[in-house]
Amino acid sequence: MIKRMTLLVGALTLACGYAQAATTATPEFVGTDAPFASNAIYFVMTDRFVNGDPSNDQRDQGGAHRTFDIPVPGAPKGESANIGYLGGDFKGVLDNAGYIRGMGFGAVWITPIVDNPNEAFTGGDPVSWGSKFTDRGKTGFHGYWGVNFYQLDEHLPSKDLDFTQFTAKMRAHGLRTVLDIVANHGSPAFTMPKAQPMFGQIYDKHGKLIADEQNLRPDQLDPVRNPLHRFYHAYDDLVQLSNNDDQNPAVLDYFTGAYMQWADQGADAFRIDTISHMPTAFWKQFAARIRAKHPGFFMFGEAFDYSPDNIGQYTWPQNGGISLLDFPLRGRIADVFEHPGSDYAKLLDRLYLTNGPYANPYELVTFYDNHDMARLNASDNGFIDANNWLFTARGIPAIYYGSETGFERGKAEHQGNRNYYGQQRIDAASKSPIYRQLKRIALLRENTPALQRGLMLPIHFAGNQAAFYRVYQKGDVHQIALVLLNKGDAAAQFDVSDYLQAGRWQLVLGGTAIDVAEGGHLRTSVSAHDVQVYLLDAVAKRADLVAELTRLMEERGHPER
Repeated sequence: MIKRMTLLVGALTLACGYAQAATTATPEFVGTDAPFASNAIYFVMTDRFVNGDPSNDQRDQGGAHRTFDIPVPGAPKGESANIGYLGGDFKGVLDNAGYIRGMGFGAVWITPIVDNPNEAFTGGDPVSWGSKFTDRGKTGFHGYWGVNFYQLDEHLPSKDLDFTQFTAKMRAHGLRTVLDIVANHGSPAFTMPKAQPMFGQIYDKHGKLIADEQNLRPDQLDPVRNPLHRFYHAYDDLVQLSNNDDQNPAVLDYFTGAYMQWADQGADAFRIDTISHMPTAFWKQFAARIRAKHPGFFMFGEAFDYSPDNIGQYTWPQNGGISLLDFPLRGRIADVFEHPGSDYAKLLDRLYLTNGPYANPYELVTFYDNHDMARLNASDNGFIDANNWLFTARGIPAIYYGSETGFERGKAEHQGNRNYYGQQRIDAASKSPIYRQLKRIALLRENTPALQRGLMLPIHFAGNQAAFYRVYQKGDVHQIALVLLNKGDAAAQFDVSDYLQAGRWQLVLGGTAIDVAEGGHLRTSVSAHDVQVYLLDAVAKRADLVAELTRLMEERGHPER
């Protein structure tokens, strides 16, 4: 069944026009047809994943303000965190492309690749164990302190492996590259005891200095008399980071040009850092320019805000049509899967399947942790349950590196969240029950169009149980998936009759098919902390099911968008 559906998707891609003409009488039920939605995303902090090429480590860089291997002070016994470079690079990611692809991921999101300062920052507040918004002594290992957005940072490439070669070789492994981009800020720009080279500066593609905060507080900048100040707002935003002026056309031209270069070199999608720190007018123009050359280019932004009413506007077509990381749902995911005995029903009001704040909720990128927040603080079973949810519910799932083994669970940034993972942990990952169950459900999603792009119809969310349909019906592809989730410690009985269409329902994770008669029930038991998915390869025809799917299609997005 699964292999057959995969072939059908390929046939649909090759003969879309014919399929539509041949099935005009069959209604379409589609959550999203964005090509990128087929891919689950594996997010690596490149410097912290694997050191594939020690020759690019730059271990002597920085002089008195060294940049390699800087432990965070104050760590409890047996724990550690680090704010220096640790050697991860393109080769480390590429060497493990098979590992990532083998888990069922179709895309890898990497941290920013642009040139960062060559010293540790001497301003701001000192970093200590568990501190937040502190940068003194930290380096740009994360990539978010760009100074030349056209130049590749020297810690990442190897001989015969620049960015173009990296993206091409990743694609040969079946992996698309999601490039993390930043436009609202550059490097730390002020409070240094003595101005440091590169900090607070921006260079163009020819290496010419075009902006320099000169270690001045933002309110001390003089854009009227000093052209180097015109790139920046005269007020601060995030800690000591330079604050790029979105009202200056030169800023839009600069970043559009830089990121067009990386798209031309093989980036398949953008994750936009701190999107909400610049207005929608900027992003509308940015997106339009990128897509004029790369039609349909997928982008999703980080608006670190748990209010859907605040962030939904970025997804609307008139504001650029940029998807988002689903923070509002993430908050509920943590509530549900970090706490045994919690209620699945908490997730329902953050799905926004009808008349919600987003242009299309099925294109949101769903997740439970990342590099800017504490990792999921769950048991192995909690991770397994969270992954079973992410890979069957609406949205495009993204998993942060190491979560497949519960790496540094519960740890925030300066407590180990961004610690080095390494080849040894990757080689041992298959011993983890989290890894094994993640691979199982991710590979199922990869081969099931309904789980990737189908409408979602909830039918039962209570306590430790959740049941819902995913339905994809377009052209020659017609698939109804029934998802049954149990996050309890004991087996759970399910008795499904709502919207249940007659036919032979195939249990795709192994087991016996169930034949359902007209008006019948599907009764089954789901093991503790497990998932069952039943597939029916048929056009939706049961009247109440068709009516509900039609409503979901009509009300899928924001009512005024």
